[in-house]
Amino acid sequence: MSTLNYTEANIRSLSWQEHLRLRPGMYIGKLGDGSLPDDGIYLLLKEVIDNSVDEFVMGYGKKIEIKISDSQHVSIRDFGRGIPLGKLVDCIFKINTGGKYDTQAFQKAVGLNGVGIKAVNALSAYCKVQSFRDGLTKSATFSAGLLLEESEIRSTQEPNGTHVVFQPDNAIFKQFSFVPQFIEEQIAHYSFLNTGLILYLNGKKYQARNGLLDLLQAKTAAENYLYPIIHLKKQDIELAFTHHHTVANEVYYTFVNGQFTAQGGAHLNALKEAIVQTVRTFYKKEFEGADIRGGLIAALAIKVQEPIFESQTKTKLGSQQMGPEGPTIRSFIIAFIKNALDDFLHKNPPIAEILQKRILQSERERKAIAGIKKLVHEKTKKANLHNKKLRDCHIHFNSSHPNRLDSTIFITEGNSASGSITKSRNVATQAVFSLRGKPLNCFGQSKKLVYENEEFNLLQHALNIANGPDGLRYNRIIVATDADVDGMHIRLLILTYFLQFFPELVYSGHLYILETPLFRVRNKKNTHYCYNEQEKEVAIQSLGAQPEITRFKGLGEISPDEFAHFIGAAIRLIPVTLAPHSALKNILAFYMGKNTPERRDFIINNLRIEESLPET
Repeated sequence: MSTLNYTEANIRSLSWQEHLRLRPGMYIGKLGDGSLPDDGIYLLLKEVIDNSVDEFVMGYGKKIEIKISDSQHVSIRDFGRGIPLGKLVDCIFKINTGGKYDTQAFQKAVGLNGVGIKAVNALSAYCKVQSFRDGLTKSATFSAGLLLEESEIRSTQEPNGTHVVFQPDNAIFKQFSFVPQFIEEQIAHYSFLNTGLILYLNGKKYQARNGLLDLLQAKTAAENYLYPIIHLKKQDIELAFTHHHTVANEVYYTFVNGQFTAQGGAHLNALKEAIVQTVRTFYKKEFEGADIRGGLIAALAIKVQEPIFESQTKTKLGSQQMGPEGPTIRSFIIAFIKNALDDFLHKNPPIAEILQKRILQSERERKAIAGIKKLVHEKTKKANLHNKKLRDCHIHFNSSHPNRLDSTIFITEGNSASGSITKSRNVATQAVFSLRGKPLNCFGQSKKLVYENEEFNLLQHALNIANGPDGLRYNRIIVATDADVDGMHIRLLILTYFLQFFPELVYSGHLYILETPLFRVRNKKNTHYCYNEQEKEVAIQSLGAQPEITRFKGLGEISPDEFAHFIGAAIRLIPVTLAPHSALKNILAFYMGKNTPERRDFIINNLRIEESLPET
């Protein structure tokens, strides 16, 4: 074997700043431009706020001020103890240096590895940290993790605390901007999980008085509750839940030391087990677990000493102990729910009766669907083996592959659009499911329709959600339809399918709409793809001399070579989200129900007539 291409010259030693900038995904997950809620810039924001919240948890500072200007510059000021002035630079500049290693100074905190604030520093074009402590202050300024300036210690009238200002580096986060909606939800979570903490985001106040009860009230409208939210809490654990009128499957919001664990973990598994055990014991009947949890919407928060997460992004809890010498997370949660929920149900017979009726309803629905599932099982199994609608990828979300979060499926209309995407996709992480024409409007239909309708049944099996969302095969479900009237109609029908039968996929942030360019503007040297009129005008001005302008009427008109640009690293996605207090049933009824005077009036009052663009 030749060693000519592998010598001492190939061996490099990187500084911690260089390593963070070369491999940022190891520390903050994916990069992104801010258009998706799990893009890295939001984790940078979170790392700084976590430190401020940890101060509050330890009893210091009840207020945090957050300001974001120009969609890029971030300022976070807390009123905690302030970083010790003599160690200010070390805490920001030296890896594995920080106060979180001292469990007496910080207990049950999220940031325990000493990396978070260093990642913010290394991945920012500008970062300034100033500490105020007992009438004295000191600041340090950095760029790309390198120290530019360190001030002397001087006197100040400012109250104690820490002020961090940073701007993510455009060299790493390409053309990024913060989406206000994502940040507002992030800040709201902090308030729900820290009763008494006041946060200000660009002057807007966030404060919760009832913890997770307020969180569930913000997530779904009161008219969708089957019964009043059950709110249980004691030291180190808080639980709020109810059953939903319109959601058939389960929706969970779980937190560890204030960290939103989107992928669950040990605490979520224990919660599911505990609710099933307690309900079975209370009603003295071995109900199916799926029937008990069907329609459940729950929020759980626990506090753990030295939590172990499965990655730096801390989205899944891996540790099994409440602390070095404490009980297991499973036994702690089960014991708490068994006592608290059983006591609550005995003291509230009307709610216990409503809950029992909901379980029996789920049981009837499951048995009704079971008959249909049996009839279509063999047909579906055969279709799955030779499913011409699905062009699968190699890496799936429900695997342990390190790139599982990149797993994507495009839902397209017709053969032309699916053909372009199929030829230009990344076969490792991108799958394509092709619909045949317009799908059925499933608003108001029962879930039996999913099994009786061939296309919906095949889509459900392609996604692997027939038995619930836990088996979801793709992290991103992307609706890719034309931007014309028919394409918009098909898009609405697909969204209705998910909102009607699988809204938990929307709540969990898995559903997106693909943006594709409307125009191509080019001359002999340069080509610009434009997603709106404004971008088109800018492109025309930059090229000058009457460039060629093409208006794409459909996805099938875009060649596979061109399409590769639009579904790769520069992909533009619109996340499908539900605003707080969304009355899902009313929304679907308005847009997808039978024609009503309200919808007719809305269309008339908002109708716009635009001139057709000239053909090119």
